[in-house]
Amino acid sequence: MPNTQDFIKGTVIKQIFLLAVILFLSILILWHLALFLPSLLGALTLYILCRKLNFYLIENRKWKSWLAASFIFLVSGIILILPAYFLIETIIDKVENVQLYIDNFTIFLEKIQEYLLKEFNIDLLNKDTMSQLQSWITKQSTSLVSGTLNTLTVVFSMYFILYFMLTNARKFESTLILIAPLKKTNVKLIGNKINSMVTANAVGIPVVALGQAIVALIGYFIFGAPSPMLLFALTFITSMIPIVGAAIVYVPLGIYMMALGDNNGIWIILYCICIVGLTDNVLRFTLLKKLDDIHPLNTVFGIILGLEIFGFMGLVFGPILVSITLLLIQVYQNEFSSNPQTNQYWDENKNPSEDFEV
Repeated sequence: MPNTQDFIKGTVIKQIFLLAVILFLSILILWHLALFLPSLLGALTLYILCRKLNFYLIENRKWKSWLAASFIFLVSGIILILPAYFLIETIIDKVENVQLYIDNFTIFLEKIQEYLLKEFNIDLLNKDTMSQLQSWITKQSTSLVSGTLNTLTVVFSMYFILYFMLTNARKFESTLILIAPLKKTNVKLIGNKINSMVTANAVGIPVVALGQAIVALIGYFIFGAPSPMLLFALTFITSMIPIVGAAIVYVPLGIYMMALGDNNGIWIILYCICIVGLTDNVLRFTLLKKLDDIHPLNTVFGIILGLEIFGFMGLVFGPILVSITLLLIQVYQNEFSSNPQTNQYWDENKNPSEDFEV
């Protein structure tokens, strides 16, 4: 009669070997397809945002799957692609002549340095700092211009992947649930949590930033700021960064205007601190709290990571990637830990939504 322990050991060895092969092949595939990671994340993000609409059109309105996908493409293009195109065009229009842009930026920094040194005796922008800033701006400007084609490639690939997700939505979700090596309850909770995180990051954060940028734009026009539309685009982008946010734009702008003898510079700073800051607080404590409570550090490190990996699109994908990583750590604790305290997060969700049931 075969030894039970030897049989168990043999089964474990086979299991470990098979998992090692799967892990190796997965890493190999991801390594060589890393270029398409932004496209995949973008497709998953849009899928989650458009999931209910897709099922409504197909199952309630009895649309063909390809027609529903085409309609979603049209709507998402109008809502997402056109504004993004406007922002990129606005910025690139100003920086496509990189050398001229750097010369103007140098003058901008010199004016601020002269004003701070004269009025407050603060030597904030010394020669070394100026040189480092100029080098960084040159690098980023060149990267922005050269990365436009890459962004178009990412968008095209994203919609290509999204099409197959939308036209085979039920099968796509069933496959994910089938291959997930987790408890069914955990799979449902992961789906619901990822849904709220993606919505908060992909919708909430840009909407809050857009609200601040619109309010700031009004102030830029009122107080006669130079290139208000460029400032609007920069304010929108920097408003996604927690803590400092739009101050990266309006504080240097105000100092620059004061250095030129325009007293409206101080009014721009005060306006943005009070009105734009109030807009930020109101939207964060209303809209974002309803969507999902995202810790500011998730956003900070997510943006840093996202910009390094994905470029401009990392402003959205970076925080999502960090949030999903933290979620998977919680899943691991719940799946394998015998300590009841580690399951506190999941105990708050004893009755998970059936939204991801297939």
